[in-house]
Formats: sequence, C-alpha cells, structure tokens
Amino acid sequence: MATYLYVSLQDDDIIARYDLNQATGGLSNRVEYALAGMPAPMATDPGRRFLFVGRRRPGEFGLTSYRIETGSGDLERINDINLDGNPVHISTDRTGNYLLSAYYYQARVGVHGFDGEGHLNPAPIEWRETGIGAHYIQTDASNRYAFVPHIAEGSQTGPNAIFQFRFDESTGQLTPNTPDRAVPTSPEGPRHICFNPNLNVAYSSNEQGCSVTAYSFDAEAGTLSPFQTVPTLPEGFMERNTCSQIQITPSGRFLYAPNRGHNSVAGFAVDESDGGLTPLGQTATEPVPRAFSLDLSGNYLFASGLDSGRLASYRINQETGQLEPLEVYDIGRAPMWVLIMDL
Repeated sequence: MATYLYVSLQDDDIIARYDLNQATGGLSNRVEYALAGMPAPMATDPGRRFLFVGRRRPGEFGLTSYRIETGSGDLERINDINLDGNPVHISTDRTGNYLLSAYYYQARVGVHGFDGEGHLNPAPIEWRETGIGAHYIQTDASNRYAFVPHIAEGSQTGPNAIFQFRFDESTGQLTPNTPDRAVPTSPEGPRHICFNPNLNVAYSSNEQGCSVTAYSFDAEAGTLSPFQTVPTLPEGFMERNTCSQIQITPSGRFLYAPNRGHNSVAGFAVDESDGGLTPLGQTATEPVPRAFSLDLSGNYLFASGLDSGRLASYRINQETGQLEPLEVYDIGRAPMWVLIMDL
C-alpha cells in the first residue's frame, strides 16, 4: 500500500502530490499538476478512484475531476464544469455517486452527480439556498443525512448554526430535516465538523468562538444537540484568532483543531465512553494554519501555513495525543487544502 499527500496551492494554480513514508512521516517525490482558477477544496470518492477540486477565482468558479492512478497516485484530468458560486468545501456522499458543495458567499449548497468514469454533470441536482457563511457539507455514515455548518459572522451576519438535511442517496436530493438546524448555546460560529468513528457524537470547530463543540448525534432522527464547548486557545490569549478545520484520529481517541492567529494546533483527548473532550494544549505551527490533515493511520498530522507557504509535519503520540514536530517543507503560495490517501 502506498500513501500520497496532495496539497492545493491557490496562488500558484497547482495541485502538488507527494509520497508519504509511513515509517518516518517524511514527504518526497513532488509532482505538480497545473490547474488554473485558484484550486482550493479537494475531495476523493470512497473508492479513491477520483479526486475532485473546487476552483475559486472570480469568473472561473467551478469543479474539476481527476482520475487517480492506483500504482503511482498520478492524476489524469477528466473534466471541468462551471459554477455560479465560489466553492469553499466539497465532499462525496458515501455511495460515491454525488459531489456535495458549500458556498459561503452565495449562501447555498449544491449537489452534482458524476458517473463511473468520474465525469461531473454540469447541471446541479440541488442548488439550495441556506444562509451566508455556509462553510462545509458532509453526509453521516448512514448516508441518510447531510450537515452544513454556518459561521456566526463574516461579510454579513451568519446564522450561527449547523443546518440539518435528509439526503436521498438514490436521487442526490436534499430536504430540510426537522428541526432544520442545530444551534450552539452561544455565537460560536460552527465552521467544519467531524464525526466520532465509535460513538454517536459529532464535533464542530467554531470560527468565531475559538472553540470546539461536541454534539450528541441522534442517528435515527439525523439531528445534533450540543453538550460541551471547549476553548482552543490558552487562557489569557487576547489577540485576534479564528479556528479553521477539525479532524479526529481513526481510533477516535484524539481530536485536533488549528488556531489562525495564535498559529497553533489545539489537541483534545476524547472520552471513549461519552465523547467528551479534555484539552491537551496547543502546539505551535506555521502562520496561518487554514488547512491541515491526518494520515489514515492516525500517526501523523500535517498543517499548512497560508501565509508562510510551508507545511509542518508532526508525529502523533499514540498514548498521549501530543504532537512531536518533524520536518517543515516549502510547498508554495497559499496552500488551501491538504488531502491524504492510501492506494
């Protein structure tokens, strides 16, 4: 099995691919794929046959699909489609038949179908208005529900909620659930979410609150209810900061969320019985850590600096969850997404 790391470099109009050494966490053999249009969010289907990229340059908004060569991780471009919006996040559903997308500035979400060869359908199945600050979209493990976090403020006031939808995997259609949103107890501004792999619990990184909120997940009803919010910053830090993404290790034992401003990765231990969080502190990283990712073994974490154009790597202590700094790589201008896959 080979492991590859892909990073989108928005200001270089490049997707860069690296080989990831699972024994050391080292990166090597950089390959570049040109993609005009400010490539940013990336996603792969469950079978890891295709890589999808959102393009965010005004006038060139769109989605691009690639075929992934199993033996080498090389990318072969399949097709490009145009969009009437700026995609800030994309993901595939659990069947690998639909690409879901979120649009912060256009206050909506979309769903596009793609065929068995990875060709995206230009016509969206859904192009549904939600609210300003839509920042992420993902289905749950059952593929019956989809969730869309919306931050609390931005260029306009956001709804400060995670919108809840029923998802029809036979048609790709979204229908508002009842209730249609989960609201944190204060204006935390949920930005991204992840699900605990072992428990009916989900977590949001909160852009304005500089915190992580844990939600009980009713898997039958497809609804979220907040039960804990924990800061990502050390006590006494008063400078400007916002949170970015969030990920949990495959074991479900540790969770991480970067701070943009404090320029660190906040770590948390996850209670294996109820999913509650205990802070592990912060680890310094590159300025401004907008995008990061864990490898699929849960042994390594890679955090990119939007301002520095560098990628910092860490080994995750499997007993404590602490991050041990490894190498730092010069990768290019404005890294916007980090995606790791095993083939």
